[in-house]
Amino acid sequence: MCGIAGFYRPKEDLTGKQSLYRPILESMNLALKRRGPDDAGIFLSGHFGLAQVRLEIVDLLTGHQPMLKSRDGHTWGIVYNGELYNTNELRRELTLLGHTFETASDTEVILTAYLAYGPDLISRLNGIFAFAIMDPVRDRLLLARDRAGVKPLFFARQADTLLFSSEIKGLFCWPDLKPRLDLEGLNEIFSLGPAKTRGSGVFKDIREVLPGHYLLCTGEDIRQECYWKLESRPHEDSYARTIEKTTFLVEDSIRRQMVSDVPICTFLSGGIDSSLVSSVCARELKKKNQQLSTFSFDFAGNQENFKASSFQPSQDRPFVEKMVRFLDSDHHFLECSTQAQADLLADSVLAHDLPAMADVDSSMLYFCSQVRPFCKVALTGECADEIFGGYPWFHREECFHASAFPWTMDLKARQVLLADDFLAELKMESYVQKAYDASLAQVPALPGEDPAEARRREISYLNLCWFMQTLLDRMDRTSMYSGLEARVPFADHRIIEYLWNVPWEMKAKDGVVKNLLRQAGRGCLPEEIWARRKSPYPKTYDRGYEALLAGRVREILSDPSSPVLQFLDRKKTEQFLASPSDYGKPWYGQLMAAPQMMAYVIQTDLWLREYQPEICFQ
Repeated sequence: MCGIAGFYRPKEDLTGKQSLYRPILESMNLALKRRGPDDAGIFLSGHFGLAQVRLEIVDLLTGHQPMLKSRDGHTWGIVYNGELYNTNELRRELTLLGHTFETASDTEVILTAYLAYGPDLISRLNGIFAFAIMDPVRDRLLLARDRAGVKPLFFARQADTLLFSSEIKGLFCWPDLKPRLDLEGLNEIFSLGPAKTRGSGVFKDIREVLPGHYLLCTGEDIRQECYWKLESRPHEDSYARTIEKTTFLVEDSIRRQMVSDVPICTFLSGGIDSSLVSSVCARELKKKNQQLSTFSFDFAGNQENFKASSFQPSQDRPFVEKMVRFLDSDHHFLECSTQAQADLLADSVLAHDLPAMADVDSSMLYFCSQVRPFCKVALTGECADEIFGGYPWFHREECFHASAFPWTMDLKARQVLLADDFLAELKMESYVQKAYDASLAQVPALPGEDPAEARRREISYLNLCWFMQTLLDRMDRTSMYSGLEARVPFADHRIIEYLWNVPWEMKAKDGVVKNLLRQAGRGCLPEEIWARRKSPYPKTYDRGYEALLAGRVREILSDPSSPVLQFLDRKKTEQFLASPSDYGKPWYGQLMAAPQMMAYVIQTDLWLREYQPEICFQ
């Protein structure tokens, strides 16, 4: 994995201005250095500036970027972040067309495929990617992002310049681009956060390349093209055939995503998703007489403090221990302390360039930092719940029929700390409803579909475009902040496409949530794991954590220079801090309740201090 950045100035020849533009490219690389600590490179020529920092995973010796390829007196260049899982197939196809290769890297395969097919190459790729290709012959820049949006890619237009970067911070290395927030950006933070509208960069004038899209940038315009989208059609496979095909797709995706020239590991929670990924990886490694390394996460004191709930019915450790014995893996139990997850709220903001999922994010950032000394590549069970229907809002009546995002049905919890005049400016309900309605309007409907099945299709679409994207962002930023590549086999576009049309009666046959995935995992898992009820990513139940956060919020209230104070109501906030916390009613997702609301306020204050954006309500 890597970090990429650069710019395109179609009206200026940059070749003779090295002293002006090379320092900007160097500063972009410095901003993204945590994503790629192993190598760095820049290239400046014609109308293009390219920068890249590299985490060495595949082709350790000859994979340096920016990668260039010359032909007939012209030089094309690419910077690329991601992994391609059908590299060998594409290389053979291109070789038959007469193309030659100087490296073993997937980067060269992508650039060569562009020379062969132009932008049509993107639909041939199976992988996670964000890349930029400079084309001097057509004088254009191609920016592309993978189908599920696993890898990030932001861009901004400044006069005659197109800027791009893996992370927002890289864009601000351009001298004329300054952080600004308007009402739209403030609504993204306070009304929708930690989710954000697809394509939004939150800061004014900053956008994100949409998943499944590419941008073709020329001197005249920026053209956005969709190369992949979901299509609804009747599911014609029998139940037995559906299990068979699902099993193949899942196992094939896991095997493909094991490609690496460095050792791999897995995150193991003891749930069916991560356990199935770990089981396939362990089986494949044993064929090579290798042992899988696994890592599980928990919080200090949770053995004593844990309280079961409908959202989190069981602790992970007993199930992890069963899986470790089953896999014979080299396992590492990791624990995050109360102090660490609170202190790392600041690093979480720096990793995202935005307020994030509070301690759900900061703790994952901590865990990734602990995995990194052992491995550079980790496979995870992320995204299975969105694709196979594992969340409660797929079947709980109050969520199923709500005309709202099912993970944030009640906005009152978001409003409890905010000043009345600020709420009047935000028009929070209107903004959220507009975002919800716009998303529903994009759902590819299936004519004649049963109303209940049509509603589940809507919820699936919302999950894929919103909730899953938030979790993918979390996984990318928290892992890459420590130079760890986290892969998500369930986000393979072939799995998403196929499961999109599988009816609920197959996904949850006999009323068992994610039964289709359970059937696909039969034989790979112990019975106790196969039958385990869903239990999400763990959180701390230590009341001392809440007290620590409350103290930090009080410090914010007592400091007149705290930038978040312009949005808060002091009296409301003090009443909130004095009230007993409700751990059972999350304001976002399944895990973010009262303590996480305090952590989000702390993160927002840290974010405003760090970026000092100009606030414009117009």
